[in-house]
Amino acid sequence: MKKNSSNRTNVIGAGEVGVAISVDMDTKVVHQTNSLFWDTKGNDVLGTTALPFYGAFVSEEKCQLFGDVTGKKVLEIGCGSGQSLQYLGGRQASELWGMDLSENQIEKTRAHLTGCGLSAQLICSPMEAECGIPADYFDFVYSIYAIGWTTDLEGTLCRIASYLKKDGILIFSWSHPIHKCVVAENNMLAFKKCYFDESWYSVSLDEGELTLSDRKLSTYVNALAKAGFVIEQMMEESDDDIIQSRDSDFANKAKMLPVTFVMKARKL
Repeated sequence: MKKNSSNRTNVIGAGEVGVAISVDMDTKVVHQTNSLFWDTKGNDVLGTTALPFYGAFVSEEKCQLFGDVTGKKVLEIGCGSGQSLQYLGGRQASELWGMDLSENQIEKTRAHLTGCGLSAQLICSPMEAECGIPADYFDFVYSIYAIGWTTDLEGTLCRIASYLKKDGILIFSWSHPIHKCVVAENNMLAFKKCYFDESWYSVSLDEGELTLSDRKLSTYVNALAKAGFVIEQMMEESDDDIIQSRDSDFANKAKMLPVTFVMKARKL
């Protein structure tokens, strides 16, 4: 059910989206809306974020969060078009697994990896659901700008913990919540949304529609703790070298505040 309108400055990356409509969170409706978006408009509207980049201005090449993945079993939550799996496959990961809410994204991943001479076990499912992924199996589970789509963060992180071996590593990135609150306006940065507002909202983009919630950093930290993880690293600084190579309002904003955050956590 749609409620009042409110200003939301960004969906996931740099794009300004203007007014969004607050909605009640219904898991089935959210899954239907977002899977349709990624089946149709998602890549064209929001593009692709994939390793070696964790998001805007943050790269694995500099952060080195994975380290050596030779012989490791890896699972991607929200595998998109398959570029991140290709990146780790090219670094000699022994098994590639991916899951995504969108059947279209799964097919894109399969086609992309086949073209690269790689194969993966691919599963179309909401990340919150039981979907046959083996327990205590993976060395790494990771998610590049996808974990924030979940309708149940604590439940999703508990499922991810179940997939990992003891001392297995979870790495995920998402749009920094401060970035989602602040807009560039008249050569200044201005708050347009309350940081503490985690309500669900719907946005129309290029004849498509998506539904999201902006969670606080503390929400992610506390959910990780409840799922049995210990945080080893958190990245929120933008890479100056990448920023300097891009002359844009978004790059200028990234000089002033974090636009992406990355968490690395170990399963206890």
